Amino acid sequence: MVFGFDLSFVLFVAVAFLAVVLLLEGSWLVWSSRHGPQARRLAQRLQALTLEPPAAAGDAARVRAAGAFPALQAALARHAAGLALERWVELAGLSWRAADLLAGSMLLGLAVGAGAALATDLPDLQAVLLGALAAGAPWWWVARCRARRRVLVERQFPQALDLLARALRAGHAFSAAVRMAAQELPDPLVRDFRLLFEEMNYGLPVPEALDRFARRVPLADAGYFAVAVTVQREAGGNLAEVLDKISGIVRARLRLFGEVRTMSAEGRLSAWILTLLPFVMALVVHLVHPKFLAVLWTDPAGHTLVAAALTGIAVGVLWMRVIIRIRV
Repeated sequence: MVFGFDLSFVLFVAVAFLAVVLLLEGSWLVWSSRHGPQARRLAQRLQALTLEPPAAAGDAARVRAAGAFPALQAALARHAAGLALERWVELAGLSWRAADLLAGSMLLGLAVGAGAALATDLPDLQAVLLGALAAGAPWWWVARCRARRRVLVERQFPQALDLLARALRAGHAFSAAVRMAAQELPDPLVRDFRLLFEEMNYGLPVPEALDRFARRVPLADAGYFAVAVTVQREAGGNLAEVLDKISGIVRARLRLFGEVRTMSAEGRLSAWILTLLPFVMALVVHLVHPKFLAVLWTDPAGHTLVAAALTGIAVGVLWMRVIIRIRV
């Protein structure tokens, strides 16, 4: 007995406590080794190397390189539209491939539509609409990720140009400056500069590596950067000064774009209200008086009216988008 406690019980509690602590620590180490920040950076680096084969393989090889549906990937690789879709998905910065998006969209739409038709008493038109919305959800998510990545890259690109210009003024070579950018820039632009440095380091010609960099980065300014570096390597000149000018142009354009978005905020809000108002009112009427809109789902003429209304809304959305979208 130790202070009124059985020694064996005290040892059991201590060993149990130590076992729980070790279990939690081991679980944390396993999780961090697979999902921690370092593991994510390593996975992104490996993914970037996997998705970008040597230049001799071409775009078709990049489409075939990854994906859960290799047969569909190979079919997409044989068509220009498939390659364009692959590049559109790749610019979102996700691990998805074009075949993953197509197959996932179709499977999700069929599953939701069939489930809604079989598990509920919804009319066929409503089940089809639910399936169409579910099929469009992956496309919306990819477009949202692509827009978000474009905004982040656009904000980080002037910082990257300034970093390269300072490194060149300090006497570093261009490859060393790119390596510094690949080490110090934040996500998501660091991935593209890291891949640019590795391509140059592994023997890919600098103009070709810059061209691939410009195709990966969803900005026209990346093309200007690639052209400026290529011309400087062939004709000479002060590359640091050129990069400073490009950085200033990008910052000025971003300021102008912010002013344009501020002035067009009212139009964008009006577009959202006019687009969502019919659906909100239909939902309110359905909740207050369910039988009032039942004729739209049961009568063939109601199907025609719903289709015409949705077509009119889609045309109006596209028209308002053209009006309020100002390119800078």
